[in-house]
Amino acid sequence: MSPQTGPDGRSSLSPDQAGRSVRPRLALLLPGGGARSAYQVGVLKAIASWLPAGTPLPFAILCGTSAGGILAAVLAAYASRFRVGASALERTWRSLHVDQVFDSGHRAMLTSGAQVLGSLLSGGWLVPSPRSVLDTAPLRHLLEWRVNLARIQQSLDRGWLDALVLNATSYGNGESVSFVQSARPFTTWERTGRRGLAGDIGLDHLMASAAIPFLFPPVKVEGAWFGDGAMRQVAPLSPAIHLGAERILVIGVRERGRAPGSVPGGGAPTFGQVAGFMLDTLFMESLDADLERLARINRLVGRGKQQAGGLRRVEALVLQPRGDLSAEAESHTADLPGSVRALFRVLGAGAGAGAFKSVLLFEGRYASRLMALGMADTEARREEILAFIDPRSDVSGQEQGPQSQ
Repeated sequence: MSPQTGPDGRSSLSPDQAGRSVRPRLALLLPGGGARSAYQVGVLKAIASWLPAGTPLPFAILCGTSAGGILAAVLAAYASRFRVGASALERTWRSLHVDQVFDSGHRAMLTSGAQVLGSLLSGGWLVPSPRSVLDTAPLRHLLEWRVNLARIQQSLDRGWLDALVLNATSYGNGESVSFVQSARPFTTWERTGRRGLAGDIGLDHLMASAAIPFLFPPVKVEGAWFGDGAMRQVAPLSPAIHLGAERILVIGVRERGRAPGSVPGGGAPTFGQVAGFMLDTLFMESLDADLERLARINRLVGRGKQQAGGLRRVEALVLQPRGDLSAEAESHTADLPGSVRALFRVLGAGAGAGAFKSVLLFEGRYASRLMALGMADTEARREEILAFIDPRSDVSGQEQGPQSQ
């Protein structure tokens, strides 16, 4: 459940609820990115290190999609101690291997490659089309072991967190669905192609949100099939705004202003390069578009409430890599098991397919490098970020966003 809102989406919380009267309601938005989400862990680790030990999570609302949704769930479970939660994420990613995310054994890779090729060559007649390229049973086991979902409700009950939002895409009706577990009464929202639903977030929700299309299998949640939340997420900022956020910290996983998954050399792109382009676009283009829409409404709101009509001021601070995480993936391809590299070659994801590899390179050395980049980028903006999240900061005169997206 979530904070009650009126017809215009404004929060109806009283000033003293949850002790948040001293600061605007702060939300954290974690878009998807597969293995690239290690960068987000580095950003969170840096921010947590600035705050005193034992400090609760500074974000009242957590919104996550795909791998970002998994990070959000872990933070929600550790909401009483932000630094401990960030450290838990760091340890997990440093020790991560692909066989903890999908079956990377030689037999599994050979079977997967053969089934994909056989289905293409026979038109699906002799070899049926696979549900997915990869088997993510290991990821389910990892999440069951590492994420204490019962602690999320404890965080909500004790006032350390207001709401956790996990986004997934319905294969049944094509809607973007925001599953919301909250400490307060909830009013379902519906917009064209998207809706917010109340309920306790479980393992199936995590798996569904992270089910990258074609690569990971769809997941059944409450009788319907779902996939990666980034697929139909045209307004990533919307759930946080519906839940009453007045400030949103966004941690992206692609260098701002860079075109998605560009193909080097000017030749015809391979299947793997095209797939990388699509995944890069899937995870970040909707966020960039929503931020542009945010800026346009900022200017409208700045001209006066009468002209803006039903909108309110919402600040956004965006943290994105200063470097190309896809390029980093190229230099860590050798860390992958030979069976996975062989499958990549079958899929045309050889040299120049860094965008594709960066999504699936769940290896500790690559993750450590991305976390180091995230920490360095965050340290470079320390004063700006602290001013944004600090309860005593002045919220006037900042860039604002739409209230009722």
